[in-house]
Amino acid sequence: MKLDSAEEISPGRPSPAAEGSPAALEHAFSKVLHGLSRQEPGPGDARRAILKDLGALLAAAESDRLFEGSRGGESLRGMPEILGQVAKALEKFAAPPKEKVDGGDGYSGVAEKATEVGLLFLELLGKVETAKRSPARPAWKTGLRPLAGPTYVFATTHRSEQPWTSPRSRHVADEVLSSLLRVAECSSVAGFLCGEDEDDRGSFAAVLGLLRPHLNKESWKSNPAVKHVFSWTLQQVTQPWLSQHLEKILPPSLLISDDYQTENKILGVQCLHHIVVNVPAADLLQYNRAQVLYHALFNHLYMPEHDLIQAVLLCLLDLFPVLEKALHWKGDAARATTHCHDVLQLILTHMEPEHRLLLRRTYARNLPAFVKKLGILTVRHLKRLEKVIIGYLEVYDGPEEETRLKILETLKLVMQYAWPRISCRVVVLLKALLKLICDVARDTSLTTEATKSTLLQEATDCLILLDHCSQGQVKGLLAKIALSCEDSTVVSCISKVQNSADVPCNDTDD
Repeated sequence: MKLDSAEEISPGRPSPAAEGSPAALEHAFSKVLHGLSRQEPGPGDARRAILKDLGALLAAAESDRLFEGSRGGESLRGMPEILGQVAKALEKFAAPPKEKVDGGDGYSGVAEKATEVGLLFLELLGKVETAKRSPARPAWKTGLRPLAGPTYVFATTHRSEQPWTSPRSRHVADEVLSSLLRVAECSSVAGFLCGEDEDDRGSFAAVLGLLRPHLNKESWKSNPAVKHVFSWTLQQVTQPWLSQHLEKILPPSLLISDDYQTENKILGVQCLHHIVVNVPAADLLQYNRAQVLYHALFNHLYMPEHDLIQAVLLCLLDLFPVLEKALHWKGDAARATTHCHDVLQLILTHMEPEHRLLLRRTYARNLPAFVKKLGILTVRHLKRLEKVIIGYLEVYDGPEEETRLKILETLKLVMQYAWPRISCRVVVLLKALLKLICDVARDTSLTTEATKSTLLQEATDCLILLDHCSQGQVKGLLAKIALSCEDSTVVSCISKVQNSADVPCNDTDD
């Protein structure tokens, strides 16, 4: 497709518009923008012709003339805005499509288009960089402002490994991002988004403004890259800059986390976690936002996907202190751990009958953190914790034995915090620990010797702590076993317990 104007551009030759009046230059870019912004897709060759025309126009245009509209000339005031609109159209042109077509993956040709568009962005940024060296240096800043947001969105869309990218398109997108940071005089993406000094507000608001129309309930799946761009961008911005954008970032994060696809749920929860960590508690508690977050996360705990459960539990552990502050401010400190109790109760309910190893590992991995969080209040869950601990110690968990190691860590914490309630459970816990030691001693699986040694040491430490909690009952019960046992490994563990010093069990390690 050729520009339907008097100034047709032939690739490889200087454009008459570029060599002529500034008004003609502005008119030529407007024609290109019109062609890129057409609603109907049109033939591929026609669209590629527009890209070639734009490349020729950029190559022929002088940098000073390209941005001189930013100096305040009455007839040229719209030139930077036109370049910004061209950048938006280019970003949209290279964006991956919504649906699969013709039984394919739906992304054929996207990487090639992105590569061509990326080269045009590099040309545009090169013009800005050249303009920086001109006597009227302030002009480039005004010229870069409308280009920065679309350029960043394009680079972020295509720089990571995705179904719509290729090694070549990722390389070009990386170059575009590096060039943008260099031209904007930013040392990092965070600096570009947040600003690197007090006078620089950064481009985060501009980027959110470009993404926001695509992040509502009706449109957020129209471009499969938007969620990734939003998530990655969000996680580059930390406190104190994030809180001022809370109204713009929280709804999309909740929307993505509420999707039916597990991948999107995890992505949304990661966004929520970043918000929880980087926004002050006072802002999260305002308008009951923290409660909304809690209920959204709590509902995910009923899902059987281990990756999702892991993301949710990590987020909840950081959210609990925020929720506790609200209760403290209300003068209700006694109920400060209500939410943690509810979550732990649900976790233990799910752990008891769970047979899938990945989920068992995920639950066990996070259990010590909940016990540390509740401290002495763990006694409210002691009966169920006992069942879970004994049940999980019985099951082999693979060569790394992550589950049993984490359960032993949990048992140690429980005994440290709730030691007055342990003496009545000595026999049950002693049997479980001895059975574990015997199982490990006879284990002929792929478990490494180092892992076996760690398991035996942790189990022995638990026996020593159990003996302290029971005022020496364990040593008495182990005395007869040591005389009749023929396994040297088991005897060695028992000897360590019997030779351990009697230490009061009324101090807790945090």
